[in-house]
Amino acid sequence: MMGGALNKHPLAPARLNQDITPEMSVRSKSFLKRLSAKKRLAPATLAILVQCTAFITVILSSWAIGLVAAVYFNTDLTLPIYVLVLMQAMVAALFSKLAGMASWWRWIHLCFPIAVWLMSHWHVPNELYLTGFVISLSLFWTTFRSQVPFFPSRPIVWQQVAKLIPQDKPVRLIDIGSGLGDMAMHIAKFRPDGHVLGIEIAPLPWLISYVRAKIRRSSAMFSLGDYRALDFADYDVIFAYLSPAAMLALWEKAHQEMLPGSMLISLEFEIPGVMPSHCIDGGGHSPMLYVWHIT
Repeated sequence: MMGGALNKHPLAPARLNQDITPEMSVRSKSFLKRLSAKKRLAPATLAILVQCTAFITVILSSWAIGLVAAVYFNTDLTLPIYVLVLMQAMVAALFSKLAGMASWWRWIHLCFPIAVWLMSHWHVPNELYLTGFVISLSLFWTTFRSQVPFFPSRPIVWQQVAKLIPQDKPVRLIDIGSGLGDMAMHIAKFRPDGHVLGIEIAPLPWLISYVRAKIRRSSAMFSLGDYRALDFADYDVIFAYLSPAAMLALWEKAHQEMLPGSMLISLEFEIPGVMPSHCIDGGGHSPMLYVWHIT
């Protein structure tokens, strides 16, 4: 898939279609789907609603199965707890899909009830719950607002990005959602003439990347904060590994602020309705890279 450079003016049509959702049949427009499509609920709130709705569905289904067994088969049928847990997991994952949540949310809904039951069954110490909560909070505490989970990239991606960077001049590159800092430090190592910054909103990955950069004596800098507070005009290359939910907002900011001659790179996620200048296939071990040249 190929396209030309993107002209900042007039604005690309995709910005006029930010609220368009994929086509769906009338029957699939469930209560959860309508709430999600209208963006009335934050993802975390919708996730709680999905689990609660699944729990009620499982309880009612269990009661109905027991009633049928008693009336028609004269049998007292009580489903084992592990069966109810599996039903909860599968129903929650299904409701997550019907609600239009991102695919990674389905795995969370599928694993959450099973994990809770296993930890309860194994009598996990309370201290371990606290430790897990603190670590999870440090990694994902802003996911409910930014809709961007922790996504580490791979070395092949760092190498591809390094090749995309202009070689004839020093560049200012920022890695949005820099995680543990591997890509930014890789770019800084092979392009010591440039200025490389990683910005991360989650405190634990930022702290790890900051300490690692100090230990390695890397010239890459790491900042704790939200990329939306930055001025994209200060950078020649912007690399992002976010999520589908964040791409339209990223494009709007990039379109308004990035200067002609700069470049926006996204790993795995496209900008709906905006054709990239070119794409790089990462092969079977890495997602696609999408590149937009701003003119």
